[in-house]
Amino acid sequence: MGEPRLHATAGATVIGARKFLVAFNVNLGTSDVRIAKEIAKVVRAFSGGLCHVKGIGLALKDRGLVQVSLNVVDYEKNALYRVTELIRTEAKRWGVPVVETEVYGMVPAAALLESAAYYLQIVGFSPDQIIELKMLEMLDNNP
Repeated sequence: MGEPRLHATAGATVIGARKFLVAFNVNLGTSDVRIAKEIAKVVRAFSGGLCHVKGIGLALKDRGLVQVSLNVVDYEKNALYRVTELIRTEAKRWGVPVVETEVYGMVPAAALLESAAYYLQIVGFSPDQIIELKMLEMLDNNP
């Protein structure tokens, strides 16, 4: 084995890994993009909001709505329900409703199950109670 340094005649491979990013959008019942931008500032980590959350405010002109567009870079540190509730609180301050939310692309089941358990207030909920997940587990254990 060689020394742990680059050699002038050899290449290098660099591998990075991060947790699964959840692209999550919250649409607000107003056309005032300033409100979405202000709420994004409150929510995102860069401006002092929730750690592991990035966000911007956008206009959805064709729909007459605005959007707080978010990247939740660690859903285990800040669950989707926590992000949603902070946006709901801020939207209420501005007098606008949350119309809908969107998940853009793929999302880990755990990210949605945690929010479902929170909103449904399920006592003692476990992902083991999800039949599809148990069936997949059974397939994995029986090659």
